[in-house]
Amino acid sequence: MEKTKTIHVLLVDDEKQFANILSKRLQRRNIDVVTAYSGSEAIQILRKRDFEVVVLDLKMEDMDGIEVLKIMKIIDDRLAVIMLTGHGSAEAAEQGLKQGAFDYLTKPCEMEELLEKIESAYAHRKQFDARDNN
Repeated sequence: MEKTKTIHVLLVDDEKQFANILSKRLQRRNIDVVTAYSGSEAIQILRKRDFEVVVLDLKMEDMDGIEVLKIMKIIDDRLAVIMLTGHGSAEAAEQGLKQGAFDYLTKPCEMEELLEKIESAYAHRKQFDARDNN
């Protein structure tokens, strides 16, 4: 894997303090992060800019994460979405996978585990892109 790549991540979580801390930690690892604090804000951002990976909270005030996921997959079906659930809801995570999420993690998660998932999701997205270009 080349060292110069920058992964473009959209981080979606309505817990602002959590989102800001996570964003800073990811940016220190050469990941380009844009943060949205609601599902509707995330959808607006996604319509204007391309991302390889989305880290999406499952439980938010304005929109359910599954609904946001469905809309995101309509906008860009190649998007690799990692669902974050703070409620340990295996059922909701399974539903996310059925709707096209790449993977899921339970909050709080270890930073290294999240980074591994982001790297895997990025590689998955690049496989889609390579297939589309052939």
